Amino acid sequence: MRESASWLAPGRVNLIGEHTDYNDGFVLPLAIEFGCRATVSPGPEGMLRFTSAQEPDPVEVPVADLAPGAVPGWAAYPAGVLWALGVDLPGLTVAVDSDVPLGAGLSSSAALTCSVGGAANDLLELGLSPRELVAATRKAENDFVGAPTGGMDQLASMLGEAGSVLFCDMRTLDVRPVPFGLDAEGLALLVVDSRAPHRHADGEYAARRRSCEQAASTLGLRALRDVVDLDEALAKLAAEPDGEVLVKRARHIVTENARVTDVVALLDAGKVREIGPALTASHASMRDDFEITVPEVDVLVEALLAAGAYGARMTGGGFGGCVIALLDQNAVDDAARAAVAAATAHGFATPRTFTTSPAAGAHSVGAHHAG
Repeated sequence: MRESASWLAPGRVNLIGEHTDYNDGFVLPLAIEFGCRATVSPGPEGMLRFTSAQEPDPVEVPVADLAPGAVPGWAAYPAGVLWALGVDLPGLTVAVDSDVPLGAGLSSSAALTCSVGGAANDLLELGLSPRELVAATRKAENDFVGAPTGGMDQLASMLGEAGSVLFCDMRTLDVRPVPFGLDAEGLALLVVDSRAPHRHADGEYAARRRSCEQAASTLGLRALRDVVDLDEALAKLAAEPDGEVLVKRARHIVTENARVTDVVALLDAGKVREIGPALTASHASMRDDFEITVPEVDVLVEALLAAGAYGARMTGGGFGGCVIALLDQNAVDDAARAAVAAATAHGFATPRTFTTSPAAGAHSVGAHHAG
């Protein structure tokens, strides 16, 4: 066995396509420069030891005790990956170090699980493909940690490509890189972390998911992705006892899927600036129909648009997190200042701002062989 194996996996920003993933729909994420590095090495017989540069105390778990619910806190994520690999494990030590901002909706958890999965796959010589690692890391979050992720984050972290966004069909899990050439167009993607506390995110996420499933069931469809005539579908949903909510949730999903495919068509045609209105329309839909934004992110979107953004929207699951804006490169500094000033004027936390562009997906960053 090797002495160790190390992998780096990125966080992600979702350019457009929010809450469409668990509706068998379309998403358009990009891997970002922030990531997690995981090093997996042999450890004491029968023991799993997890350490993090961001956490004060290591976590140790006997291999024999590895099961959902057995590992507390952050270590449940790397432990869940080892469990999801479905193989007899030797003693292992897993060391991680991440610079993905926590709580910002940039999928620090996918960066963590994908880096651990890649490194463990190498060390144990399992021969799993990137697709199989996506399945294992999603299983870790869904079934071990109990986080109801739809799979987009793991696809973006594992399969992302520098210079491209990743067009993902979440029913088939087919993916296609779509060129997103910001520099060549003199453009930048500004990310503004609202630093708003995530309020009721888990319960509200589950409620949105239930509403979407109820709407699809009422319409006799496998998923809202399958709606063909939106007006007809909304009229049928409106007749239900909780029709107003079902109409709003379904309208967001169906129109958001259309916005994703519209953005892909524009990017394929090299019309990067022209995606701006779709980004802004996506935010309005999340705010008004899916009701997942908070005042902090709404204020930031308005400030960025006023500062000259071609489009701006909240990115991520909602109830806090980050806003993204498509801007000319020479407008970035003024827009960032405008965002901070708007947040300050409303008494909100001071946002953190940075630009990003599509980075490479998860990859090996070295292995050491015994002897």
